[in-house]
Amino acid sequence: MKIPALFLLAAGYSAAQSTGFDIANIDKSADPCNDFFQYACGTWIKNNPIPSDRSRWSRFEELDARNESILRDILQTSAAKTNGTAIDQKIGAYWTACMDEKGIEQRGLKPFEAEWNQISALTDKSGLAEVIAHQHLIGSRALFSINARADYNNAKRVITWFDQDGLGLPDRDYYFRDDEKSKMIREKYVAHVGNMFRLLGYDASKAEAAAKTVMTLETALAKPSQDRVTRRNANNINHPSDLPGLEKLTPSFGWKAYLSKISAPAIDKINITNPGFFTSLEQVLSSTSMDDLKTYLTWHLLRASISAMPDAFVKENFEFSLKTLTGAKEMRPRWKRCVDRVDNDLGEALGQKYVELAFAGDSKDRMLQMVRNLEKSMEKDIQEIDWMTPETKKKALEKLAAITDNIGYPEKWRDYSALKVDAGDYLANVLRANEFEAHRELRKIGKGPDPKEWSMTPPTVNAYYSSQQNNINFPAGILQPPFFDVKLDDAVNYGAIGAVIGHEMTHGFDDSGRRFDGAGNLKDWWTAEDGKKFEERADCVDKQYSSYVAVDDVHLNGKLTMGENVADNGGVRIAYMAFMESIKNKRLTKIDGYTPEQRFFLGHAQIWCNQATPEASRLRAQTDPHSPGRYRVNGTLSNMPEFQSAFGCKVGQPMVRGANACRVW
Repeated sequence: MKIPALFLLAAGYSAAQSTGFDIANIDKSADPCNDFFQYACGTWIKNNPIPSDRSRWSRFEELDARNESILRDILQTSAAKTNGTAIDQKIGAYWTACMDEKGIEQRGLKPFEAEWNQISALTDKSGLAEVIAHQHLIGSRALFSINARADYNNAKRVITWFDQDGLGLPDRDYYFRDDEKSKMIREKYVAHVGNMFRLLGYDASKAEAAAKTVMTLETALAKPSQDRVTRRNANNINHPSDLPGLEKLTPSFGWKAYLSKISAPAIDKINITNPGFFTSLEQVLSSTSMDDLKTYLTWHLLRASISAMPDAFVKENFEFSLKTLTGAKEMRPRWKRCVDRVDNDLGEALGQKYVELAFAGDSKDRMLQMVRNLEKSMEKDIQEIDWMTPETKKKALEKLAAITDNIGYPEKWRDYSALKVDAGDYLANVLRANEFEAHRELRKIGKGPDPKEWSMTPPTVNAYYSSQQNNINFPAGILQPPFFDVKLDDAVNYGAIGAVIGHEMTHGFDDSGRRFDGAGNLKDWWTAEDGKKFEERADCVDKQYSSYVAVDDVHLNGKLTMGENVADNGGVRIAYMAFMESIKNKRLTKIDGYTPEQRFFLGHAQIWCNQATPEASRLRAQTDPHSPGRYRVNGTLSNMPEFQSAFGCKVGQPMVRGANACRVW
C-alpha cells in the first residue's frame, strides 16, 4: 500500500530537518551501556542548542516549530482571502487582531477598563458572587474554579465540579518551600505583581501594597489546597455533594447568585474536589476586606487578559513567568504567540485546515493497525504476568478490550459559529473566546459525555489517555517524524510512535488509571492481594526515579511522576513485544550497522532527545508529572533485559539494573 507523506514541508525547512531517526544524532564516543541517552542523543544535543526564546528544546518542540510554520501559512492565507469560507473568515480575523500590535497599543487600557470597572464598582460582599461568576466566564480563575466533568461514580453523566484554584504561582508548594531559590521566586513574584499594578496606573506605594495583598490572600488559599501527589489518587478528589452541601461549607458566598450569573443548567449533584479548601475559603472571605478582595480580583482579571494587553504588560509578564521561572532569554516572536492563541481558542477550526494539508487517510489506517498490534501485545502481557490473579486479569482484559482508539482528528468538528470575532479588537476576542468555551462546557452538565469529543487540537504534538472515556487519542500533529516516519523501517516506528501508543494504553493501568473500570467509573476492580502486589511494584518505580537528580539538589518526585514512569516502562515493553511479533519468521539484516532490535531502542531514545535551562528543569521537577528525557530513556531501558541483550550490556554497568529492575507491566 502506498503511504502518502504525513508532513508537508513549510517554507524555510529542509527535507533533512523533517526526518525522524538519524544515526547522525548518535554520540559514538559514549558507551550505550553506561548512558544510552547520551549515546542516542549526544550529537543532536550538541547541534541543537536551546533557542533564545525557549527554556527547553526537544524533539517535541522541534516538531511543534515545524507545525507552527504550517499554521502560520494557513492563517496568513485565510486572513488574505476576501471571499473565504466561514472558517477562513473566523481564524483570519482572529489572526489579524492578534497581529495588530499598533492597534493594541493605540487602544491601550480601554478594552480592559469595562471589565476592571465592574470590579471597582463593588461596594460590599453581597455582590461578590455575581462579579466572580462573570470573571470566571471570561477566563479568570480567582478563588476557585468550576468545571463540567463526568461523575467519577457514573461516567455516563456530566456533573458540576468545584475545585481549588486562585493561585498565581505555579504550584501551592511555591508559597511554602523555604530554600533560597523558592524565597527568591516569591520575592520576584511580589515585585512582578507590583510592576503590573504600576502599569495599571497605581503609584509606587499603592502598587507595592497591592502586591503584598495578593501574596497574602493567595498564601491563605494555598494552605488548604491539596498538593499534586495527593490529587493523583482520584479518591482524594471525589467528594459527591449537592448545592446545600456546598453552601454549608462556604455559607457567606452567594452560590445561587453565582450559578444564575453563569447560566448554569439545573444542578443536583456536585463534586467538591477538596471540601477543606471551601471551608477555608469561608474564613478567607470573612477575614478579607472588600478593598483587598477587589485588588486580588483585579490581579486575576489581568492574568486572564495579559496576552492581549499592550506590550509593556506582555514584557513584564515575560520577565517573571518565562525568564525567572523557566530561564528563557527572549520573548517568542509575536507570530508564534498568535499561532498558539488561535490554536487555543479556535483549535478545531484551524485544525480542519491543518488536517487537509498535513494528514492523509492512509496514515490513519496505518496507525490503527499499529494500535491493534499493540493491543494484542498488551493482552498477551496481561495474560502472562505472574503477579496477578485470574480474577483481576479477567477485569483487566475486559478494560483493555473496551479501550477505543482515536487517530488524527475528531469525527465531528466543533462549531464556532456563535463566537463573534472582530479583526479590530484582540482583547475582546480573547475574553469572548473564553466565555464561549465556558458556556460550551457548562451546557454539558446533566447530559452524557460526548465520546467523540477531543481534549487536544489536531496540530498538537502530544497524545493522551482518558480514564473516564477509556480511550487513547493521537492528534495528527504528533503523527509525523520523528515519532512516525513512513520512510523508515518498522523497528524505528515501533520504537518511537509504537512506544507512545503503548504508553497511552498503559495509562489505563497505572497508579491513577487502574482505579477506573472499563466503563470509566471510579471503582476498585482489583482483589486486595493484587492491589498490594501492584503497590509493591509501583514502590520500586517510585524509589528508582526519586533517586534521579533533575538539577542541582532537586531530585525527581517519584510519586508525582509515577503514572508517566509506569506508562513509559510498560509502553516500551509492549511496543517491543508487538515489533518482535511483526518480524517473526522474517529474516532481517542490519541497517546502518544496527540490528533491528538496536534500531528499535535507538528509535525510541531519539524521540526524547532534549535539553533544558536549569530554571526550567527545576520548575518541571516540582510541577511536571513527566520525568526529563534522560530518565525516560535510561530509567526505562535499564529495566529491560531485552535492551541489555541488544547492546551486549553486562551486569554492573549503569544500564543494567539487574536484580533491582522495576516492572509493573
